[in-house]
Amino acid sequence: MMTLFIGLLTVLMVVDCILLILLVLVQLPKKEAGAGMAFGGAATDALFGAGSGNALTKITKYVAAAFFVLALTLSLTMSHQKLPSGSALEQELLKQSKTQQAAPTAPAAAKPAETPMLLTNAVAPTTSAPAPAK
Repeated sequence: MMTLFIGLLTVLMVVDCILLILLVLVQLPKKEAGAGMAFGGAATDALFGAGSGNALTKITKYVAAAFFVLALTLSLTMSHQKLPSGSALEQELLKQSKTQQAAPTAPAAAKPAETPMLLTNAVAPTTSAPAPAK
C-alpha cells in the first residue's frame, strides 16, 4: 500500500516538474526578449490575453508550491517506509554465519603438532667495512 502511494507521488512530482519547466520557459521576460519569446511568448498573449504575465505568474507560484509540498511529502513518506536492512549479499552472509554457529564443531585432537620454523640457512650479517689496503 505504501509503495503504491510513493509511486503515485513520484508520478505527480514528475508531471509537476515538467509543468513547472514549461511555465518558466513560456513566461514573458521583462525586456521582451529571451527564452520566453523563443518558446512562444507571443502565443501566450493570444491565448491568455494581454495580461497573461499575471496569470502565468500566479500559476507558476502554485505549481512551485505544489513542487515543494510534494518533495516534502515524498521525503517524509520514504523515511517512514520500512526498507530491508542491508543488501541481499549481507543477508546471505548473515544466514551463513548463523548456520555455522549452529553446527557442532568437531574436536581438534587429531591435529599433528606444529613445529616452529627453524632458520637453517641463515646468512651471517655483513659489515660494510672498507677492504684492507695493500
